[in-house]
Parts: sequence; C-alpha cells; structure tokens
Amino acid sequence: MRRIDPDAWAGLITLAIGIAVSGPVLMGLVDPVIPRVWWMLAFALMIGAAFVAMYEHSHMLTYTALAAMVGSSWVLIAGAPALGFLPILLILVAAVSVYLAPFRVALIIVGLNTAFLGIVSSQRAVATSETVIVTVLYFAIQLATVLSSLALLREQRLRRELTEAHVELRAASALLSESARTAERLRISRNLHDSMGHQLTVLNLELEAARHREGERAREHIDRAHAVARDLLSDVRATVGELRTESTDLDIALRGIVEDLPGLNVIVDVAPNLEVGEHESAALLHAVREIVTNTLRHAHANELWIDLYRDKDGSTVLAAKDDGRGSAQTEPGNGLRGMIERFEAFGGTVLMNGKHGFAITARIPTS
Repeated sequence: MRRIDPDAWAGLITLAIGIAVSGPVLMGLVDPVIPRVWWMLAFALMIGAAFVAMYEHSHMLTYTALAAMVGSSWVLIAGAPALGFLPILLILVAAVSVYLAPFRVALIIVGLNTAFLGIVSSQRAVATSETVIVTVLYFAIQLATVLSSLALLREQRLRRELTEAHVELRAASALLSESARTAERLRISRNLHDSMGHQLTVLNLELEAARHREGERAREHIDRAHAVARDLLSDVRATVGELRTESTDLDIALRGIVEDLPGLNVIVDVAPNLEVGEHESAALLHAVREIVTNTLRHAHANELWIDLYRDKDGSTVLAAKDDGRGSAQTEPGNGLRGMIERFEAFGGTVLMNGKHGFAITARIPTS
C-alpha cells in the first residue's frame, strides 16, 4: 500500500480547510448573493482546478488552473453574504501558487488578492478602519505563507540535490572498486607475462641444450630445466591465487547505492548467484544510479522497485518501476540516453513506460 507523504497530507488539510470555511453556504445555512448554482459551480471549479494544477505536467494547463483557482476564489468571496472566514481561501490560493509558478507570480497573486479583498470589504458597508485592518492582516498572512512555502521548497530542493549527490558518490565508489579490481588483474597479468615468459625461455634453452648433449652433461641441463619448471609451477599457483578475487557482488553494491535515501524507499531484488562480467557490471551500476537520480528529480515517488535477474534466454535483465506520477510521453534526457547507449553497446535494449509511474527494462544478451 502506498503511503501518503507530507505533501499529500498538506493538500488534504488544505482541501478540508477550504470546505470548512465554505461550509455555511455549502450546507445551505446561508444564502449567497448570487444564484446558489453559480456559487456551487465556482467552488467545484476551484477544487477541480487545484487537483489539475497539482498533478498536471503542462505549464499552460497548470497556469490556466492557477488562474481558475484565483478567479473562482474571488467569486466565492464576492458571492457570499458576508466575508466571515472565506478570505482564508485567498491565503490557500497564495500558498499553492508557490508550488505552481515562479515566486514573482505568487507575489502578483498576493497583490491582486489584497486589492480584491480591499474592494469587497469597502463595498460591504464595513468601517474604513476595519477594512484597512482586515486588508493589511490578510496581506501579511498571505505574504508570510508564500515566504514560508518558498523556504520549504528551497529546503526540499537542497535535500533532493544532497540525496542525488549521495547516490552519485556511492555509485562512483562502487565503480571505483570495480576499476581497482580490474587494474589489479591487469597488473597481475603483466607480471605473469614478464616472469613466466622469462622462465619459459630459460626452460626451452635448457631442454634444447640437453637435446644436443649426452650423458652427465645432458643430465645437468635436464636438472636445471626441472628446477625452472618447478619454480614456474609455483609461480603459476601463486598467480592463480591472486586472480581468485571475487567478482563484484551486485546485490551488496546496489543496496549500498540506494540505502537510506530520504523520501524514497528503494526495494532491491537481485537473483541469487547472478554473475556478470566487469563491463556489464559497470553498465548496470551506471544504470541504477541514473534510475534512482531520475526518480528523485522527476517522479515524486515514494517507492522504487529494482529487480536484477537472468531470463529464460540467458540475458541479464534490469527492471525498475516507481509509484510516481509518470508521464504518457517519455523523452529521455542525457543521462537516460547515455544508459541506452551503454546497453546497446552490448547488443542490448532499453524499454521505458511512463503510463503508471515510470518503468524501465534494460536487457544485456548473453555473450
């Protein structure tokens, strides 16, 4: 079951406050000064526009929904017989605007809301001093709410950037470890070539000399050849022992990259005894890093599932899916394009689907 994050709770509380302040008219306890059906339609428009604005990816639709929220809140306040607590709707709209538009747009909305409230208050036969007090008070509350929301957004952005950097650092550490193992194998192979090549040359010369001699003189060359062969066998065993280093444990490496990420629970499932080559392992680590980073940046997800297994035809499969908002049209950025190129270099494929959350399936065929 998907848990409700703090932003979702904030949205639900905001909706509850909006319903509460509109309750007297909604429940028919108070008659609006405009036809009730129009007042109800304005309320429904404000709620619907709020949902569209929060979940729509298109900037044009988001701004249109925000404008509808502002306009409908004005209709609700102007259409009510008395102000009451309805100006709280202006505060809610101002608070939401920070999440949907640039800061300057939120300030413009605060200014327009304040001017509108001043006009409505002056037309309600309210004393001038009371009009000024109400207008200034709601202006201050709107401004404080906008600034608080802005500070919260900046904190969330910094936390997300820190988490992304943490993921990058862990992935780089895993890739560096793999690179160090590769460099060590290269060093051993060079030593193997240098030392054993020399010993084999000496062994060949001793045997060649023994072939052209007889008796004790040939025996001397054979004994020396036997000693060289014994040393060579010892060196081979030592080198094989050095080369028996374990390959990258993908399960441990992947869990190290994704553990304890704030705001995102990552479930990793790696098939038992799954072994891949050095280059394939590096490609998989790069892919997981890119998937996690993109989920943190764009998905607004709570959970991410990563599965790594071998399918029936022997291909290594990396499957990832989050519970975020997804997108019907998925346009890969530079990171995803780089991941696709890495898998295509092995003759593999990468498939993406953004209809229900974001899902990606990357495949490396058996070599």
